Amino acid sequence: MQYHTPPSFEEASRIAASASGTTRFLAGGTDVLVQLRSDLVTPDDLIDVKHIPGVKEIARQEDGGWRIGVAVAGAEMTEHPDLGRDWPGIVEGMDLIGSTQIQGRATLVGNLCNGSPAADGVPALVAAGASVTVTGPNGARDVAVADIPTGPGKTCLEKGEVISALNIPARGENGGDAYLRFIPRTEMDIAVVGCAVNLRVDGDTITEARVVLGAVAPTIRAVQTCADALIGTALDDAALEALDKAARAACEPIDDKRGTVEFRTDVAGVLARRAAKIAYARAKGEQS
Repeated sequence: MQYHTPPSFEEASRIAASASGTTRFLAGGTDVLVQLRSDLVTPDDLIDVKHIPGVKEIARQEDGGWRIGVAVAGAEMTEHPDLGRDWPGIVEGMDLIGSTQIQGRATLVGNLCNGSPAADGVPALVAAGASVTVTGPNGARDVAVADIPTGPGKTCLEKGEVISALNIPARGENGGDAYLRFIPRTEMDIAVVGCAVNLRVDGDTITEARVVLGAVAPTIRAVQTCADALIGTALDDAALEALDKAARAACEPIDDKRGTVEFRTDVAGVLARRAAKIAYARAKGEQS
């Protein structure tokens, strides 16, 4: 195995593009190192991106949005004084991943690139309309986070491409988001169902909404019918019932030891209701 410490993403891309065997990028390492120790993957080339300038930075952009470096750990996001005020749901999702020790290493971009439909960090990013900058042999391009996972353990990234930054849009006024999940244990488990809601209000009326489900389909799923159930309402009982129904209808889960199809479908509706209430309260300034 060859270990590389490129000084730039362009060089990291060049190394990956020219590699002939198995390649892995190393940022936090909470997935890659586990795979190495378990003999699941032995890369021919291990490309460590932690030495590239800017990868540990959380920066507010001129338009009010955020740019998050690919090696920013979950603990650093949680402790940031302003990011959680704008996007508490995104920070909540990342904060649920692993133990305190894992939080000191795990990265949001790594959680995305792992391609798990149960990834806790991804639904709130999709609900926020976040994108990533991808650096590859043909230069850089922006890709919606929603388009990165293509199936369990798979992404749309081509050979030689590496995510070089995470871009979160400006929060704007009267907006709120939230992420909730269900797990069999109290902590340190994989989501049986996850749900993120991001919305905006004008007075009491919801004017924009996005609802995203995790662990109920082969990929993270944005559900337009759920958003439609919320827009134009004041989140009354009828809206919540319509949201619950739409969330259940959007589910295509599997049966496994962590949950049945019926259970996951039921929980999706429950979490959608609860996350919507939290996001709505945040949008109105009634909850932090």
